[in-house]
Amino acid sequence: MKKIVVFGAGMVGSTIAADLSSDYDVTAVDLSEENLYELQKKKIKTIRADFNDKNRMREIAVENDLSIGAVPGFMGYEFLKNLILCGVNVVDISFFPEDAFDLDGMAKAGKVTAVVDCGVAPGMSNFILGYHNKRMKVENFECYVGGLPFEREFPFQYKAPFSPIDVIEEYTRPARIVVNGKVVVKEPLSEPELVNFEKIGMLEAFNTDGLRTLLKTMKISNMKEKTLRYQGHIEYIQVLINIGLFSHEPLEIDGVKVKPINLTSKLLFDKWKLGKEDDEFTIMRVIIEGMENNIKKKYIYDLFDRFDPITKTSSMARSTGYTAAAVANLVINGRFTKKGISPPEYIGEDESLFNDVLSYLIDRDVIYRTKAEQS
Repeated sequence: MKKIVVFGAGMVGSTIAADLSSDYDVTAVDLSEENLYELQKKKIKTIRADFNDKNRMREIAVENDLSIGAVPGFMGYEFLKNLILCGVNVVDISFFPEDAFDLDGMAKAGKVTAVVDCGVAPGMSNFILGYHNKRMKVENFECYVGGLPFEREFPFQYKAPFSPIDVIEEYTRPARIVVNGKVVVKEPLSEPELVNFEKIGMLEAFNTDGLRTLLKTMKISNMKEKTLRYQGHIEYIQVLINIGLFSHEPLEIDGVKVKPINLTSKLLFDKWKLGKEDDEFTIMRVIIEGMENNIKKKYIYDLFDRFDPITKTSSMARSTGYTAAAVANLVINGRFTKKGISPPEYIGEDESLFNDVLSYLIDRDVIYRTKAEQS
């Protein structure tokens, strides 16, 4: 039986490990005994180790046929680099700020297949665009995505399925979009707009830096990605930003230096922590417009997924984790073998692989509903 190691046993990592364990010999690695205990109850092998211990991580990686990176974004780039140096194929879901293509030469030299950004967005949004971009002249790409609780608690009306520090990064990292063929940098949280969704109602959308690899791999005139929240969320976040609570510059308080961002993250952890049985949903809309066979076409993909009360799996863990698991199957079984750094849009170009990923998700009741319009 082929062996897979999942580095990170948080909500998403544990979902990946559990999903793949029915077909592969899976080991989960994390420093949290609590996270590992939950997987041990499912008869999944675990190793308690520190992600910062590079030598130990390499020792574990080389004992497996495939590594999956599900570590926090702030350590994702260096962690991926360390895995590539092992010469073992990697599927990664870390949302790190660095450019993954900087590791392309290293991965090719080591004959490593490294698929990055394998989540919902970035992730499935990239698959979808890659598929259509291969078959039509795309002129406009829009992605709206968010994960939200059904219970709206004042003031943020938000719960995070992952570390608050990664969410804060979305609110503070400048957002790159494409306008008339040129990359334009926008302030995070900028250009708010209201978008209506049938099952939820009106949500507010704002610019975030989610295009990532698409800025290099796609030659499309207009592209943007926006994050979705309940109405009013932007205003509260902007207050925190304006008074400096997201700053990385240390402040001295009673002789002790403290980074405001660390304090804020600590305070928000309990406020934003998603409970194991909290009912929540993931919602995404991808809009692709352009010319196909000399006809102006518009494709709309809609995802609405919610917490699974039977398996106690969050929708964000489902929509993100099962996408990564689908790609892991393609890589470990030799269906996708391209060497170097590969974002999901490279896989989406292949119709067979694209359909395999969609089918894998459908089998787990994560369904992207598609509508095509001619204009």
